[in-house]
Amino acid sequence: MRPILATVSLHALRHNIAAVRKFAPRSKVMAVVKANGYGHGLINVAHGLGSADGFAVLGINEAIDLRDAGFQQTILLLEGVFCEQELNIASNFALNIVVHSLQQLVMLEGATLARPIHIHLKMNTGMNRLGFKPEAFISAYERLKACKNVADITLMTHFATADDELGIEKPLNMFKQVTHELNSPVSLANSATILRHSNAHADWVRPGIMLYGATPVGNVAAADYDLMPAMQLTSEIIGVQEIQAGETVGYGSRFTATKATRVGIVACGYADGYPRHAGLVSGNQNDGAPIAVAGKLTSTLGRVSMDMLFCDLTNIPEANIGSSVELWGKQVPVDAVAAASDTVGYELLCAVAPRVPMKVVD
Repeated sequence: MRPILATVSLHALRHNIAAVRKFAPRSKVMAVVKANGYGHGLINVAHGLGSADGFAVLGINEAIDLRDAGFQQTILLLEGVFCEQELNIASNFALNIVVHSLQQLVMLEGATLARPIHIHLKMNTGMNRLGFKPEAFISAYERLKACKNVADITLMTHFATADDELGIEKPLNMFKQVTHELNSPVSLANSATILRHSNAHADWVRPGIMLYGATPVGNVAAADYDLMPAMQLTSEIIGVQEIQAGETVGYGSRFTATKATRVGIVACGYADGYPRHAGLVSGNQNDGAPIAVAGKLTSTLGRVSMDMLFCDLTNIPEANIGSSVELWGKQVPVDAVAAASDTVGYELLCAVAPRVPMKVVD
């Protein structure tokens, strides 16, 4: 078998949700497991995060999969429903839904449901993605309170700049000004807000990327928040080339050796989800992305191919065909690979391809 493997650690997931509770000890935890558990496998991560008070997903199929697997916690559809048929399914499976638009509200008012649904009413406080504008929020709230299909209402928003210097003061104040007289639970905090803004933890927190051991905050390592990587992506060296100064490597000859260089070929490429442009974003052909071979750090070379990539073995003489490689995980933070690829750890984890075998360990 091709040696590439993604290993998912239930221990790391349990550790990370415990870290969430240390940061937000008075809040319930809505674990965000959308995008197939951020690439780790939906049911895998649900087992690892089984102590969560709830799970947040994108699609109704994910919610049903969780129910079918026996999970009885609150399950929230983060974009709500898209048609009346989904409203009926949400009612039958006891799912919570986000209401973020007038169309969804009208649909809910006109539906005939088996049982009322728990609603999370979303305010747009500056993200300008989903949610009612502040001036329309109270009207939406009052209509939901009067709707026979609504069991109860949680108030929510999503901060656009919780992870940077702008912070959340302005949108948080906006939210509080509109909702201060409403007697409903509140859900505000994504991972960055949990880590940086304890004044917004409220009744529910919604951790996402921090559960998987990557950082939501630029220039701060996940380990600095006591988070453990939940995925280790590994492979092996399947070929070795000895090249001389002036020789090149890979498509487009994006790496030119300046000295005798020992090149390892790794069984991993962009068809496996590894970024094609890793290490090349600055325009410097010699930058590379971090990678570990035989337990030692080195860097990638040149452009990533569909099924393979190159790395520098010059200073790892013991490395040869069959030597272990970590693309990211325990030794190489996924955020470091992301930084060398001009992206974020979220994208890399979510992009792991279905063809990569996945193993779950305790």
